[in-house]
Amino acid sequence: MRCQIKSNMLFLILPFIMLVHVVPASAQTPMSVLPGAGRPVAIGATSARRSHLMDRIGRGVIAVPAAGMRDIEVIVVQDNDFRQDDYFFYLTGLETPDAWLVMAVGEDERQTILFLPERNPDREHWTGIRLGPGPDAASLSGIDETVVLDSLDAYLRRLRRANRGPLYTLLYGPAERHDRIADWVFAGIDVRNVTPVLDSMRVVKDEAELQSLRRAIEITMDGHRAAMRSIAAGLYEYQLEATIEYTFRSLGADRVGFPSIVGSGPNSTTLHYDVNRRRIEEGDLVVLDIGAEYGQYTADITRTIPASGRFTDRQKAIYDIVLGTQQAAIDAVRPGVTVRELNQVSRSYMEENSGSLCGEESCSRYYTTGLSHWLGMRVHDVGDYSMPLEPGMVLTIEPGIYIQEEELGVRIEDDVLVTEHGAVVLSGALPRATEEIEALMATGSASGR
Repeated sequence: MRCQIKSNMLFLILPFIMLVHVVPASAQTPMSVLPGAGRPVAIGATSARRSHLMDRIGRGVIAVPAAGMRDIEVIVVQDNDFRQDDYFFYLTGLETPDAWLVMAVGEDERQTILFLPERNPDREHWTGIRLGPGPDAASLSGIDETVVLDSLDAYLRRLRRANRGPLYTLLYGPAERHDRIADWVFAGIDVRNVTPVLDSMRVVKDEAELQSLRRAIEITMDGHRAAMRSIAAGLYEYQLEATIEYTFRSLGADRVGFPSIVGSGPNSTTLHYDVNRRRIEEGDLVVLDIGAEYGQYTADITRTIPASGRFTDRQKAIYDIVLGTQQAAIDAVRPGVTVRELNQVSRSYMEENSGSLCGEESCSRYYTTGLSHWLGMRVHDVGDYSMPLEPGMVLTIEPGIYIQEEELGVRIEDDVLVTEHGAVVLSGALPRATEEIEALMATGSASGR
């Protein structure tokens, strides 16, 4: 569906916009030194996403809020006190808090406005320089109309009186956002949820998103390599975690995409173990499930490595059946297949190739997780698992065997891009086979690991 504003809407909006205070260029700090600006915005990509969203909506108003600052007096902050809302970032590329993106769409015209808090020098003494309305914000975002946040509610009331259709927004978030939405409902505005439409868009990645994902994956692979070179019996799991996360930050990662999992020995069989306090012992397998976040996109890669530098025969046998299971699923990735079908392919492979490795029953009884999840701005990203795969989707492939009675867990996870011709393993440069892992670990041992 096409979606544009009716031509007479401009006559309604323009007088109102003229009254809004816009910060003059002379009062703005150059964008190169604005901490809130983040990395350069891929203006072409964010503009295309906004246009696609307006096409999908057809008629109405779309209001997407930025995240607010987290209250460090109430919430334990592990990285910093702000991470942008994924939907707002997807549509703007901006890392600035408390803003709203509004798009009005109708038959003949479209209008996009960025509402930003006015600059406050006293507050910036505590927070650092913030992005305010004006030429800098327009230049950075590619959105020409940037106005003060205080005018948002009056603007939406004007649209309601002009009967411009439903208001689509995010129906989740902090209490203050719910209070604002409740006020709109009480004012007679037809409020609807925009997240299902945005989710269906986000599950297929554009080139700008893939660029950030590839960088996150590169950094994560380097974190794995650092861990493989430095691991030794006697270290604590948190020491290996420190090596990994030091590598992430030294290479420009914004933060971890999720708490790092460094599970040794019995902890290798706990799926989401992230306490990381155990002493690593000789003979342990260690599951490293880690992901760096870069440009608001996260990697998610798992390798299982031997603390001693070499797999035992038993460990290698279990590892190889997991590796074969993963490869069977990767080989089955192609447009039109569903994640459920891939999961069945992986389980069938394990059942057919287990032999007596796990006793009289197949090793699949120890395969206690799902095979896959979507990957993007969240480690478990948005998307419907019943939808057929299509080019541009990114998902993990991560089978595992977890034998608690043997304190032996193996998981191998890679990040996979769906293309017209099948799977591209974005994390394929990181060793997967046991011989490759042992060879890489030996380089650390030779240098005094």
